[in-house]
Amino acid sequence: MALGFGRKPTGKPGEWFYCIKHAKVEEGPECPAKDRLGPYASREEAAHALEIADERNREWRTDPRWSDEAPSGEREEPSDER
Repeated sequence: MALGFGRKPTGKPGEWFYCIKHAKVEEGPECPAKDRLGPYASREEAAHALEIADERNREWRTDPRWSDEAPSGEREEPSDER
């Protein structure tokens, strides 16, 4: 049974991607999924893919819903449950 090695990446015309391996915008896509970000709605949006990812990462890191730390000013006391 074939594992899919050597298959061409799939995508549609009008979908834009940013290839992190080649540092370029591509329509289609041209490179494997492991090397690209997207799809994006426009060439310009894809050109800003790294900035968009950085902004989303910052939002995620500061989102209290995804934090394992107690809210500031509160300390979690270790539990002695055994």
